[in-house]
Amino acid sequence: MEQHIVKATWKEGVHFEADAPGGILNMDGAEEIGGKGKGYRPKALMLSAMAGCTGIDVAMLIEKMRVQIDGFSIDVEAELTDEHPKIYKNTHIVFTFKSANPDKEKLEKAVNLSFDKYCGVIAMFKSFSTVTKEIRYVS
Repeated sequence: MEQHIVKATWKEGVHFEADAPGGILNMDGAEEIGGKGKGYRPKALMLSAMAGCTGIDVAMLIEKMRVQIDGFSIDVEAELTDEHPKIYKNTHIVFTFKSANPDKEKLEKAVNLSFDKYCGVIAMFKSFSTVTKEIRYVS
């Protein structure tokens, strides 16, 4: 069983440095709670992790399927609850593929496989948030 270990070290105020698999990153709180813009916000990192997780899946799948595209991006939008602890109650992922002639069937299959089967971050989010997806195409 694979295990990940992250060590977060307090630097000052609400600023922490995290040593995680793959590198070091800084986290800081919002200005209204004493943050000084010295790092990423923890909840935003969760959305970034989702975009990265599903993006890696889709990139690997479209390579395996030999789908040619000019590029793609993933936007993740999430709505927080009003009460504490504030969690994401609704999360929407938008996949935008850039291609003059996209193979929509294969691209949608890749997205669906990531969304429904492979992306562990999406699976975790589904335990506490309503997660939806959308696919867009631009030339």
